[in-house]
Formats: sequence, C-alpha cells, structure tokens
Amino acid sequence: MLKTGRVGVAARAGHDLTIEVTNWSAVIEVPAEDAGGVTAATVSADLDLGSLQVREGTGGVKPLTDSDRADIKKTIGGILGTGTATFTSSRVIRTGATGGAIEGSLTLNGSSQPVRLQVAEPTPGHYRGSATIVQSAFGIKPYTGLFGALKLKDEVGVEFEVDLDRAQSS
Repeated sequence: MLKTGRVGVAARAGHDLTIEVTNWSAVIEVPAEDAGGVTAATVSADLDLGSLQVREGTGGVKPLTDSDRADIKKTIGGILGTGTATFTSSRVIRTGATGGAIEGSLTLNGSSQPVRLQVAEPTPGHYRGSATIVQSAFGIKPYTGLFGALKLKDEVGVEFEVDLDRAQSS
C-alpha cells in the first residue's frame, strides 16, 4: 500500500490517498540457521506500476468518486508509467525477537536509491513493514493541481504485510 498526503493552500480540496499495488511478486530466501539464519536472508520484489488501484481517499471537500479514482489512476500512469519498480535487499538487521529492518535498493523511474524497510513480526511467519519514499529522489516531481495550490507531499508512505503461511513456495 502507498499512502500519500497533501500540502498547499488548497490542500483541503484534495484527498490523502491509499493506493494498492495489486500485482507484485517477491522472493525471500532464508539460508539454514547455521549459515546465518534470518540476517543472511535476501529479499527481492517486483511491483507492477500499472496495477496501482486507489482504494481510499480521506479528507477533501467531497467524497472520492469512481470517476475521481479513474482520473487519479490515469494521472499516476502519466507520472510513473506502467513499468516495474524493483527492490533488492542488501542487508537484514534483527533488533530484538520480533523486529528489525531490511536495507536495500529501490529502482523506480529509472533511478535507484537506498531504502530502509522497518519490519515487525507480530506472530511467527507474519511480517508488517513500512518505509518512506521521497519522490524527488527518483526524479519524480510530486503532483500539483489547482494551479499549484494543491500539492502532493514529496514523501510517500509504503506499508506491507507478508504472511509466509499463505505465500507460495518454490
């Protein structure tokens, strides 16, 4: 899930959006415990940018309509295209029994930047995580509307959940 926010003089007119990446795949490889265990794991993910769907819009002067959702999807496609964003881990850090971070590189819009995903394991095999992505670091100019009076924040929140019991293994 992607979480956007808004700023500017006309921020009240816009919506904070929750956008789902509906088509993605990830590979998590965890070597045997004697080879370093979870901290030696590697994670890679491919996110289909053409699969982004607006799930919720909060705030704003009027509720988000289906037409608004379609317009937003079209605008996102014009900004990001319909390619793939990729994440590749470089290091897994365990902090305590149920938390940690995954550091790696995110490639988006032809640019790669370091990213740190904060990860928690609320129950065994079930992971939740988050990160903040700065659009301008990837050469993306945040969306503006109403002649610049409404602006999308440069920072976009990323949230994810992975349940290894429901994942397909190969």
